[in-house]
Amino acid sequence: MTVYAGPMQHLLDGYARFRETAWPERRALFERLAIQGQRPRTMVIACSDSRVDPAMIFDAGPGELFVARNVANLVPPYQPDGNYHGTSAALEFGVCSLEVQDLIVMGHGLCGGVQALLSDRRPGGDFIAPWISVAERARHQVLACDAPDRQLAGEHAVVRLSLENLATFPWVASRVADGALRLHGAHFDVRTGVLAVLRPDGVFAPM
Repeated sequence: MTVYAGPMQHLLDGYARFRETAWPERRALFERLAIQGQRPRTMVIACSDSRVDPAMIFDAGPGELFVARNVANLVPPYQPDGNYHGTSAALEFGVCSLEVQDLIVMGHGLCGGVQALLSDRRPGGDFIAPWISVAERARHQVLACDAPDRQLAGEHAVVRLSLENLATFPWVASRVADGALRLHGAHFDVRTGVLAVLRPDGVFAPM
């Protein structure tokens, strides 16, 4: 018998509480989702940061959100070159297969990916630096302006850039043009719990 300790045991204890309390209440919902399949109307592209859970922020239950998470909530440009594209694959599945009606790119406060993007010292390792370079244009925009809060400006700029990159995917652009898909930008402040949404004029406004 495997004996767990530390964080793993903490997670298993959480699962035990889920089975005891939440599962009986939601069993019928999960059974229906298992039979009918998932039909979420909304997709969220969010950061992998452990403090930013889209389901918690939007108080959404199982089957309501299709979520793709990565470092700094980035959407790369459309590039079907045969390489590995996890975010683009999730995007294609959400838009083309699940036919979501709303797509939200949600940044957040204190984002380490954005901090690395704006830093003079690029992160080490094999994958983070190349991935962050997707937002190089946002970096130049932020560094070229005199923003009072450069970190926040960078977090906003990355959301705007990801929305621009979404338009390079032909099956996203066509659905937006037809009115079948709506794109949204948002930013969640970890310190205050305030969600700001991107208005048509390009400004983030608190809900």
